[in-house]
Amino acid sequence: MSKDYQVAALWIGGKMSFLEVLCLKSFVDAGQHITLYSYEPIPNVPEGVAIADANEILSADQFLRHGRTNSPALHSDRFRYHLLAKHDHMIWADTDAYCVKPFTTPTGHFFAWESKEGVNGGVLGLPQDSEALGRLIEFTNDEYAIPTWYGDDYTRELEAARDRGEPVHAGDQPWGVWGPHGLTHFLKETGEIKYAMPQEALYPIDYKWRAKMTQPGYDWQKHITEKTYSIHFYGRRLRARINDKHGGIPKPRSCVGMLMTKHGVLPDGSILTAAAPAPVPAPEGASGAAAEALLAKTGLTRVERIADLGATAPDLLQAAQSRFDCDIDLIDLAPDGSWPALATPHAQGVKAQLVAGGIDGARIRIVTQAAEVKPADLVLSLASFGDVAKVKHLEPLMGRLFHADSRMLMDIRAGSGAFPFLKPYGENEVLEDLAGRGNGKISRVLFSPFAPKAESDPAWAKIARELAGPEGFYTDNGQHSFLYVPRGRTLVVTFDNLDIAMGKREDRRPWGYSFIEKQGWSMLGAMAGGWTWYRDPWVMAEFDRLAAEGFFAQFDRVVFYGASMGGYAACVFSAACPGADVVAISPQSTLDKTVVPWETRYKTVWGQDFSGKYGDAAQASLTANRVSILYDPYEPLDAGHVARFTGENVVKLRAPLMGHRLGSSLSQMGILQPIILKALEGQLSPNDFHMALRARRNFPRYQKELFNRCVAKGHLSLARRLGAWVLKRNDNAAVRKALRDLPKT
Repeated sequence: MSKDYQVAALWIGGKMSFLEVLCLKSFVDAGQHITLYSYEPIPNVPEGVAIADANEILSADQFLRHGRTNSPALHSDRFRYHLLAKHDHMIWADTDAYCVKPFTTPTGHFFAWESKEGVNGGVLGLPQDSEALGRLIEFTNDEYAIPTWYGDDYTRELEAARDRGEPVHAGDQPWGVWGPHGLTHFLKETGEIKYAMPQEALYPIDYKWRAKMTQPGYDWQKHITEKTYSIHFYGRRLRARINDKHGGIPKPRSCVGMLMTKHGVLPDGSILTAAAPAPVPAPEGASGAAAEALLAKTGLTRVERIADLGATAPDLLQAAQSRFDCDIDLIDLAPDGSWPALATPHAQGVKAQLVAGGIDGARIRIVTQAAEVKPADLVLSLASFGDVAKVKHLEPLMGRLFHADSRMLMDIRAGSGAFPFLKPYGENEVLEDLAGRGNGKISRVLFSPFAPKAESDPAWAKIARELAGPEGFYTDNGQHSFLYVPRGRTLVVTFDNLDIAMGKREDRRPWGYSFIEKQGWSMLGAMAGGWTWYRDPWVMAEFDRLAAEGFFAQFDRVVFYGASMGGYAACVFSAACPGADVVAISPQSTLDKTVVPWETRYKTVWGQDFSGKYGDAAQASLTANRVSILYDPYEPLDAGHVARFTGENVVKLRAPLMGHRLGSSLSQMGILQPIILKALEGQLSPNDFHMALRARRNFPRYQKELFNRCVAKGHLSLARRLGAWVLKRNDNAAVRKALRDLPKT
């Protein structure tokens, strides 16, 4: 599972040039947390960049420079390795690395080929337990270490000098000895080179074409793909070219010039202070109390991401962020369905308007290409597509915007064709008729998407067969599939949704694949081609066949693991392997309406048969050794399902106020992996879980939910004390606003 990472950089010297300022600000504007380390004050650090003392990582008295160029590259190389070793979930970025989109990695490895010969460490992520990282630190701690990767002749030359008592210092060895050359060597030596991303990920514009980035009119965007995270500018040489050829000022229509305009960076390295944007008028009924009432009509109690198509409803976004503490995506799609090369002034103005209203700019993304669209809990198309713009332009996004529980608020003009367009995708409920704008009646509609069609993906079949290898297997029936990857004597059985794995997960791997691989465990991944809850006789027959053939019996330990729909499946199919352990996050017990008539979600499978051996998860899991269930007791529907698990083998691990998507919350807090690792190893006790969960005290969403609960219960004095406690630790905007609005006593 990919996790969002923090980024760190180092600047040695005083004031930065426009290029470093541009690159640092690109991270801030992309919503990527970044820390700049330095040994002395820097006068022009962009707002939003955290500042830290570089001595915390590597003391200044250990400073090294390259002999021929006097460059601090050697120190920078050593610094980044020690940084990664000291900080988990951290990625290094040179100050000439421009952020295209936030950095994520499922393994902690984050680097890319710069050429066919090697990788570059200009952007570098390595997990703390990386063998390559350990060897790099060991090698660079010896300033006279002999690199063996330049060939036997050079190695013998250095050895002879050492034996004469004249060892050659790293500063007099080839450029890159501690950097890309050493990095590539140790990654290959340890086998971690397999994690290298393609060149387009971090070095899309080749070094030999670096001058093109300074030339007006060059189509640099053709190099940027959906796989691109960063652009490397090769700062020292690019700055020199701009100084020599362009008088020190980038041309406005060059790559560098266009990006400086986008981020408001001036040639002197300062930031343009923009005038306050003109407010964007709210669509009818999308501001004030009407906005709160409209949000209530969606039926959503949790919104982690809201997407606004065309960025037309800032007041409703403001209300939603205050109510749900959610991330905001401004989908910068033009009325004609085209995407801008850069964020439009309109979208930038809406973002500025939201920030002026107190929302953290890091929580707001401006989306400028289809590949960046992520599934949202709530989608808005108000006074936008379906009304003033043609609805057909949404077709390429319909598979990207929604998950099983998504909702969309949409304005539909009579005669626009929006109702027929939406019919194959989901159900519409007219909430109200609006006063007509111009010609034609307008209806405000709540759209609920259908579950994706259950069907296999040929690309997945190819990937799965490669992952299985000669010793594993892959089977499918067109709707569901099984992938077995043999490794160790522990087997983890996981359950996932094909459209998420292939369309919304960058590594296109089953849920938990990299995590399980890292432990050396075997894996059996059951994949559903939609929101089916695995109600397929073929799936049940496959589990029976595997059990009858002794497949599960060959392992010392078997664990069934899943979340939500996958949590249901983990519990119910554990019956195929009595004595197995189960780890389930927010599972359903059944969706049989005669058993759980209070369950209002997941209409798509209400008509399915939930009878038989693999029907009721609360009953089927009674044969398991231990069933560990992680859930939020304040989510009434989740709590209702968990209450049905009454076996003595059930361990209920409560995570109050963390929501149905508990796994996502734990991941954002940085504690999901250690909790799940202990759970899968059968060593997670309630005390261990609750000790780890103490991290929620600093989790903004939990702080807000706890504060709101105090207010709802009428404990205003307690709410004030809690609010003061929270604000001493972090600037929780939601709590700060709510505290300000509390009635005076």
